[in-house]
Amino acid sequence: MALTSAVKLVAIAFSLALDVFAVSIGVGVHGVEKSVKIRIGIAFACAEVIMNLIGAGLGIVAGKLIGDVAGYLGFVALLFVGLYMIYEAKRDLGDRPRLDLSRGWGLIVASLSISLDSLGIGFSILYIGVPLPIALAVIGLVSVLATTLGLTLGRKLGTRIEDSAELLGGVLLALTGAIFIVLKALHIG
Repeated sequence: MALTSAVKLVAIAFSLALDVFAVSIGVGVHGVEKSVKIRIGIAFACAEVIMNLIGAGLGIVAGKLIGDVAGYLGFVALLFVGLYMIYEAKRDLGDRPRLDLSRGWGLIVASLSISLDSLGIGFSILYIGVPLPIALAVIGLVSVLATTLGLTLGRKLGTRIEDSAELLGGVLLALTGAIFIVLKALHIG
């Protein structure tokens, strides 16, 4: 695996982790038991990996249908996912009711919503030069670590950091997508 591919993978895993970290802080603000941390960490990591697999499958199909352009589409999707995350982080959500994200439907909804960005990343992950199993293992591991850290620090950090982490994750994903587009166009990495 080339150094540029490893850097790309770390950038993607870190960007995804910030989104998971932000949601985990929101849950951790209320304090959670160790068993709940484990359940949430496993659910979030599984959702991230599954959505990456679905995205990679879509990327393979697109690659067969439209060839090399599929790589660009994947990176453009990454860019737009990042921009959407920035939009969501900046949007005033007011006093909407909060789901219990630690179990049941709340956990399922949270896992799926935070992993939607992984769908776009999965679409582009085939084009960064890292074997898919390694990429998925790194993303899953980083997701579990970010979840655990967010849940643990949530009570101390509060909601202010939650909003900043989601915004930073969006900015990083958008920049990553834009950089990958330029690198692909210049045939670098």
